[in-house]
Amino acid sequence: MISRLSVALALTIALLSGPAWSASGNVVKMFDTDNDGTLDLAEVKKVAAAMFAKLDPDHDGTLDARELRGRLTAKELAAADPDRDGTLTLDEYLSVVEQRFNAANPDKDGTLDTKELSARAGRTLLRLLR
Repeated sequence: MISRLSVALALTIALLSGPAWSASGNVVKMFDTDNDGTLDLAEVKKVAAAMFAKLDPDHDGTLDARELRGRLTAKELAAADPDRDGTLTLDEYLSVVEQRFNAANPDKDGTLDTKELSARAGRTLLRLLR
């Protein structure tokens, strides 16, 4: 049986493999676990959770501005940080991911295709997943 840690590790390795991120179509192929040609919110959140773990080298369960490495502006970080502690928990990070997913999904069908990921809002979402 594959553990959650194994899945997270495999996703993190895939995230770091670079060239696959150059085209949004490759992103879909890499993380489309149900093979429907699109990414749904659950698939995107799985990738985001793996990235969160990668960005949290001190394993304190939060990401500060330094750990976020420019993925969010100071203003975006402040808006996503309801407790105003200057960090994001996994839930707070995933909330931003969900907001960006919804912004990248103008047809509101619950999935993102290559075209939607290539648009400005899709590229903004992808910054949180790389």
